[in-house]
Amino acid sequence: MKERYRIFGVGDINAFFGLMLDNMSGLVILSAILTGAFQMPREIVLYRMIPGSAVGVLFGDLLYTWMAVRLARQSGSRDVTAMPLGLDTPSTFGLAFGVIGPTYMATKDAHYTWQVAMATIVLMGLFKIGASFCGPAMRRAIPRAGLLGSIAAVALMLIAYLPFLKLFTSPVVGFLSLGIVLAALIARLRLPFRLPGAFAGILCGTIAYYILGGAGLLPQGQLFVPQMPELHLALPLPTLAFVHGMGKALTFLPLAIPFALATVVGGVDVTESAAAAGDEYSTRNTLLVEGFATLLAGMCGGVIQSTPYIGHPAYKGMGGRAGYTLATALFIGLGGIFGYLSFFVDLLPEAAVAPILVFIGIEITAQAFAATPRRHYRAIALAFLPAIACLVQIEQGLLLGNLGKSAADLTGTTAAGHRATLILGNGFIVTSLLWGAAFATLLDHKLKRAAVFLIVCAGATLFGVIHSPLQSGAMFLPWAPPDPIVWHLAAGYGVMALVFLGLGINNGEISSSTSRQDHLSKSAERIKNG
Repeated sequence: MKERYRIFGVGDINAFFGLMLDNMSGLVILSAILTGAFQMPREIVLYRMIPGSAVGVLFGDLLYTWMAVRLARQSGSRDVTAMPLGLDTPSTFGLAFGVIGPTYMATKDAHYTWQVAMATIVLMGLFKIGASFCGPAMRRAIPRAGLLGSIAAVALMLIAYLPFLKLFTSPVVGFLSLGIVLAALIARLRLPFRLPGAFAGILCGTIAYYILGGAGLLPQGQLFVPQMPELHLALPLPTLAFVHGMGKALTFLPLAIPFALATVVGGVDVTESAAAAGDEYSTRNTLLVEGFATLLAGMCGGVIQSTPYIGHPAYKGMGGRAGYTLATALFIGLGGIFGYLSFFVDLLPEAAVAPILVFIGIEITAQAFAATPRRHYRAIALAFLPAIACLVQIEQGLLLGNLGKSAADLTGTTAAGHRATLILGNGFIVTSLLWGAAFATLLDHKLKRAAVFLIVCAGATLFGVIHSPLQSGAMFLPWAPPDPIVWHLAAGYGVMALVFLGLGINNGEISSSTSRQDHLSKSAERIKNG
């Protein structure tokens, strides 16, 4: 008799901490930006925007939990790991500084600003629902190097590197937690009392933080004690209040659509990543869930879009099943309703929590190489470059902001370098995917197909989906670009496509038998599982 699939396992404790903390931080960051930088009323942010955004996580993770249970029953597998869903960090910053903040500063009407933000999220949800039906075709057409290379770049550059810097704010705390996490989750060493690695790392790091702080031995010199949470019931229910902000929201579509498209591409990527780890989910269903979760969040007052996270292989490596998404859904959903999330974010020191994200980034990057044919490793490396540009762009923006300067204050080669970094970094996840796909097919000597990916790059450039020269990364129309560099970039891609087409005709599209067989096998498998 087959053993039944167990929703909860010991590994779900590790996975829960990783997914929950990531979601919780996003909500707290949003509230800090809106109430701090833009001085929006706390009541509208904490009791309207945050609860509504949490509803998207509640709905999405519950559905992903159900999808994992269904997959386990259909496949007979006992180690199916649920797809993780959470709040999208890049668009949190993008919408806060590009939509919500400017609208409030212009109108000083917090209620109307909330309605505009809701309408923007509703439009993004509708766009993602429509785009979800293209997901299976994208997954069949794009080589694994493009799909996994793009998320590996995000994992290493943004998910692992940026949190790693937090370790140096409290090195004893950070390195203690990191050592435990690496030993338990990467080296797979058994901890005393069989403690889960993520839980043990956070626990020991947090205890060390408060002991050192109490003794006055922390680098920052004083111990931070979190305030007790102010519990406040805020039940977010679907409403049509967003209709009043729809007119203004339509003007923000050039900014919002690239963020929505990035999560669609990311959803295709993470479905492929899950398949490489052994869990074959439907691409369309995965994208539909994130689309409807975003739509529901917007209708309930949320201002952050939902997205499938790219950490599935890491959570699977932790031993997570479906329990961690169920627990995250309930914790984040109830936290948004009752208002206790900020207390837990303050309670846990960043240096103790960051190693979990470092592990996730390392694990995803390792999987990208392990699940991709060796001959495509160079394509994965190329896919890293746009993500590196995005990272540099973030650091440059923070530096200029702290100095009270802007990009307009730069001159000479510094200004040129900043502009090139901006152009390469905008739309980076789509750029990484297309570059990885084009180079992988080039390595297989499929030059005509590589040229097609480059032509897609040219078209995406003309609309600002990638390489937007605008600071906001917004889209535009091809006949009215904000900068002539757009035409030059598109022409550059066109010239490279012509070179590949010419070489393809000259070489007769010669492909090795190994490459052709690998491609046919992968296509047959995807069509079967699509």
